[in-house]
Amino acid sequence: MDQTGENRNLDSPSQSHGRQEAEDDGRGVAAGLYYGVDDILGEDGNGDEVDDSDYRDEPDEDDDEDDDFHDILPGDVEFELVVGDDEGEEEYDDGNLEEEVYDNDDDGDAADPVQHIMALFREGGRSGLLTRAQLRALLRNRHLANVVLDDHADGEGFLSHWGIRRRRQAKDPNRFPKVPSEEGLKLMRTGAFGVNDYDLHAQKHIARRMLERELGIGGREERRQNSDLVTQALIPGTAVEQIIHYEDPVYSGQFSNDGNFFFSCCQDFHVRMYDTSNPYNWKHYKTVAYPWGQWTLTDASLSPDNRWLAYTSIQSMVSIAPTDPNDTGDPYTLELDDGAGRPTQGWRTRGGFGIWSIRFSGDGRELVAGTSSSSLVIYDIESRRVLHHVEGHNDDVNAVCFADKSSPHILYSGSDDATIKVWDRRSMGDGREAGAFVGHVEGLTYIDSKGDGRYILSNGKDQSMKLWDLRMVMSTNRFREFDQTYYTNTSGFDYRREAYDDEDWNVHPFDNSVVTFRGHKVLRTLIRCHFSPPSATNSRYVYSGSADGNVYIWNMDATLAGKIDVKKATMGTRRVDRHTRLYFEEPTGWGTCVRDASWHPSAPMVVASAWNGYSMARGTCTLHAFNESPEDEGEPGMRRSVDELLRPNAEAYNESSF
Repeated sequence: MDQTGENRNLDSPSQSHGRQEAEDDGRGVAAGLYYGVDDILGEDGNGDEVDDSDYRDEPDEDDDEDDDFHDILPGDVEFELVVGDDEGEEEYDDGNLEEEVYDNDDDGDAADPVQHIMALFREGGRSGLLTRAQLRALLRNRHLANVVLDDHADGEGFLSHWGIRRRRQAKDPNRFPKVPSEEGLKLMRTGAFGVNDYDLHAQKHIARRMLERELGIGGREERRQNSDLVTQALIPGTAVEQIIHYEDPVYSGQFSNDGNFFFSCCQDFHVRMYDTSNPYNWKHYKTVAYPWGQWTLTDASLSPDNRWLAYTSIQSMVSIAPTDPNDTGDPYTLELDDGAGRPTQGWRTRGGFGIWSIRFSGDGRELVAGTSSSSLVIYDIESRRVLHHVEGHNDDVNAVCFADKSSPHILYSGSDDATIKVWDRRSMGDGREAGAFVGHVEGLTYIDSKGDGRYILSNGKDQSMKLWDLRMVMSTNRFREFDQTYYTNTSGFDYRREAYDDEDWNVHPFDNSVVTFRGHKVLRTLIRCHFSPPSATNSRYVYSGSADGNVYIWNMDATLAGKIDVKKATMGTRRVDRHTRLYFEEPTGWGTCVRDASWHPSAPMVVASAWNGYSMARGTCTLHAFNESPEDEGEPGMRRSVDELLRPNAEAYNESSF
């Protein structure tokens, strides 16, 4: 992860390639003009249109060093175009431009056009100047694309020095995981993830099954199976029950284990808590703040008894707030930096690191944190001291979780180094992991445990989600036999500002995952994924947010079971206002990035937490329930639009501009 800027309310400046143009005064004096690489090649260098809006998770550490140069991407080639007379440039006459440029070299032999163009680039690179005629010659020449992108005798094309190369030869399209997954089908047949009707003689509609369940038709086993099939068939859809609007993007939101309340973490450093004992009629009852916030709130975790909420920012401190509506006491703070960590360069943190992920242990006595200094911190809450600070990865630790909700011993960590490591709390003193999972070829954004001590789920920047089985973990010795960096993070892909090129996706040769799920977009920010709850879904599904504005729900065989279109459900539900990020760009239209989603533990409902609105400048939490009808007579009515305190939103469904 790159480092952050100072202003928490502003995302980093957009990556447009700005041109700084001065007027020609008619006397042949030079006018300044900066040309980036994309200005020469057009679009993204391959002729494709680039979506360069920059609503990224964390801004670069260089962003605040010199704001005057934020238009130019790192790695752009700067040329100053000399606009003046063409004295001394007769050889570049427009009439026969291409041919005359390459007529002869110094010894009278035919010049190599490729070498000639390369010479022009090198000359411009040394002097910082290219004349207008020289630039015209470069742009008009048919050999330009070959020069700047292809490999040559010296081993590299010109622009390869800036990380830009011609698209490689297409890879085998069949390298992607097969759908349906055979291993996933086996899991579904075992009953570990729901039940199936493969062995039943009749494929029945859900309404028929619900009627039979109510009438108690069939034997005991048949009734049980029928009830399970009904439960897991109630998948929430796009129709929205309630839209909660926030003034800033929402980074995460989850139901409590009993479903009685929901909390949302917003970029304004506030956590709002809602009474959801009636899941259709929420009540706001508490808002708590993080006073030392840096950029955003990064994570939050409920204690096993649901009494305490731990939440973090890009600081080394954790705030702990009571969730009881009657407890009006202020949150207290725990400092997780014991001075043993490697300081993170560029972050303006109070301690030596920022926290990306925080979790309570299964017994509620400890906290485990994943940090920006490539480390894990184990903290004892009662004694208020750091028990372990292990630099266990080669990059930021974006996610941590425990394997078993009832045990504090086995935990996992997922990192930007593209690995998941397994740790045993009883043997962390030597800093060695108990095992590892490999298979992602880009960094991890999130991991979630099924809570059974066996299965875990991960999201990766390679646009895939993976299921892992602890029984298939790679031993420490085996993991350290090969160079993991050889297979991962080789594309140079930046998930915050680029679309992913599937040509960069490879099968990891040591992949020890069980099932791979694809189709969603893990872009812009650290998109989260989860197992569906056992009571509400019979543990049938896995699901994830997505940068395209959807929540994707998969069966365990990697087939798509459902999709919730949050962007469609919220489109135009607030108007453009003067605070929409006009200091970056004009509003680009309604955008939605679903960062997190939470399935109610006992009801067929999903809440999606998103960056949402014009230019994705605001945030929403949207409640989606199973409902076969677009209308109903329930109270409150469907599509209710409210603000963060659940007051009616005057801007609802008003698309007028300011």
